[in-house]
Amino acid sequence: MSEPVAGNFVEVFSSVQGEGPHVGEATLFVRLGVCDLRCRWCDSPHTWGPSAACRIESARGSGAFRSAPNPMAVGDVLEAAEALDLDAHAFVSLTGGEPLLQPAVVAALGAALRGRRPRVHLETHGLHAEALERVLGAIDVVSMDWKLASDVRREGEPLAVLAQPGRDFHAAHERFLRVALGAPERYVKIVVTPASGDAEVIEACERIARIAPDTLVVLQPVTPFGPVRERPTAKRMLALAARAERVLAAVRVIPQTHPVYGAP
Repeated sequence: MSEPVAGNFVEVFSSVQGEGPHVGEATLFVRLGVCDLRCRWCDSPHTWGPSAACRIESARGSGAFRSAPNPMAVGDVLEAAEALDLDAHAFVSLTGGEPLLQPAVVAALGAALRGRRPRVHLETHGLHAEALERVLGAIDVVSMDWKLASDVRREGEPLAVLAQPGRDFHAAHERFLRVALGAPERYVKIVVTPASGDAEVIEACERIARIAPDTLVVLQPVTPFGPVRERPTAKRMLALAARAERVLAAVRVIPQTHPVYGAP
């Protein structure tokens, strides 16, 4: 008999989707630990490393949490989800950290949720194409970021690399998007900060258009956090959207909404 699948989890809670095209829909979040990127604007740096324990909301909407030690078995996570009225949600969001650093966990969770009302929504930085191939059959929606090198570095790289020309994540994202085309739904989010270059945003859109021009691209003005103190202006976001619309069939400007009303 095989051992039960277990992983590193940060929290399990009920809320509504706060970003992207499904904003406002009831979502049960399962946050996994560990990430191999360092985004300057990251609002959850506590997920960069493994978590000693997982916070689990005790009742839907209560804001009260209990703690369970890691690693947690997938079965225990599903039991926690059931206690939060799992089938009342439109989505279960597997988020992080970076969920695809634990593909066996993602695959097991997705398989266990098949046939239930919530659709399985994978929130990922969009760089691990091989891991996505392993789990794609258990995923309903792939929400992939397209990272801009002006604000994002890999784990272990010094901050100074952000100023180095010629580095980007475009090729890795292209490989990932080609795999994501096999999902029932996929979309791409591009977080734009004052430091983001117009050229890198538009190059990302052009590369997406060459692969799948009907892919929805969400231009997301950054929510200030940590060293990122300001948002890009509305004028700039509208101009970027207009340029992106020249090559893509579907472009939306959608900020994060959950910080506005204090939802997790």
